Amino acid sequence: MGNRTPIYEEHLAAGAKIVDFAGWEMPIHYGSQLDEHHQVRRAVGMFDVSHMTVVDLTGNEVKAFLQYLLANNVDRLKDSGKALYTCMLNQDGGIIDDLIVYYLQADWYRMVVNAATREKDLAWINQQAASFDITVKERPELAMIAVQGPQAIDHLCKVLPDCESVRSLKPFVATVMDDLFIARTGYTGEDGVEIILPGDRAAAFWRELREAGVEPIGLGARDTLRLEAGMNLYGTDMDESVSPLESGLTWTVAWEPQERDFIGRQALEKQKQQGVQRKLVGLVLKERGVLRGHQKVLVGDAGVGEITSGTFSPTLGHGIAFARIPAYDGDQAEVEIRNRHIAVEIVKPPFVRNGKSCL
Repeated sequence: MGNRTPIYEEHLAAGAKIVDFAGWEMPIHYGSQLDEHHQVRRAVGMFDVSHMTVVDLTGNEVKAFLQYLLANNVDRLKDSGKALYTCMLNQDGGIIDDLIVYYLQADWYRMVVNAATREKDLAWINQQAASFDITVKERPELAMIAVQGPQAIDHLCKVLPDCESVRSLKPFVATVMDDLFIARTGYTGEDGVEIILPGDRAAAFWRELREAGVEPIGLGARDTLRLEAGMNLYGTDMDESVSPLESGLTWTVAWEPQERDFIGRQALEKQKQQGVQRKLVGLVLKERGVLRGHQKVLVGDAGVGEITSGTFSPTLGHGIAFARIPAYDGDQAEVEIRNRHIAVEIVKPPFVRNGKSCL
């Protein structure tokens, strides 16, 4: 038996199909993944993401430590609740994980890291923290619910006592309301929040949201939503074998100030100077067919790449994918599907944002 979140029994009661995800028994869907996808794009839905790992870092040297640990620069975070998306790299510039870090106080930051990378992340963080005066504390007693969709805030207002403070939140900013840590973040390309709360309150809060009209959504729709939104999935679109420069994440690397020596910087600078040989791009398949992970991508004389994530886009009505291909400036390629070469267009993600096509 795998790990179960505090909301597990609610999933069973809602008729969820449960699957193993990184050692957790999680809902893949509640009947129709397609309907759940459209529910989030057109209205509102909620995800149990309590399998994610919350880590609090405290101490006098915590800012200096995070400036060393992370490729993005936490010095950008000036106000309490402000968040930053970043990668955590190894010395070779490979991506150990991607995560969100929140500035809470001068001596207190919070990170949310991926469930599948929990053990290696915590081992790496603690190893690097050994020479800093900080405390690293995992928060397994906390749960996490994501409420996403164009109607997310309106529905939250039905269950929260102070709706305006949430409605006024800017993207990538969090606020605390009683025992709720509410952040204007998400993984769908829609408006919404992610709420960190005590695990013993999570099931009741989930039921309150359902009574307010927020439908439960499984991890299947979460994957198609994030791919449409042009958001990488760790372990699929990136891992320790590739750098942010090869993963469409150069924007998450803070090169300035030049004197900030973060882990992996030298390797990234060398790669940048020599020229990045591979890049992550979007693919669009307009004819019939579905793009799948590991299918070969032929990019003319530049060589052969590979699809990292692929799906049928419910919003657009055709196939889309991420692919890592050799450095190439053209906008046409071919994908090998069942021994046939099918034409695809190379685009820059995202494919969909706020319910609208970006193509």
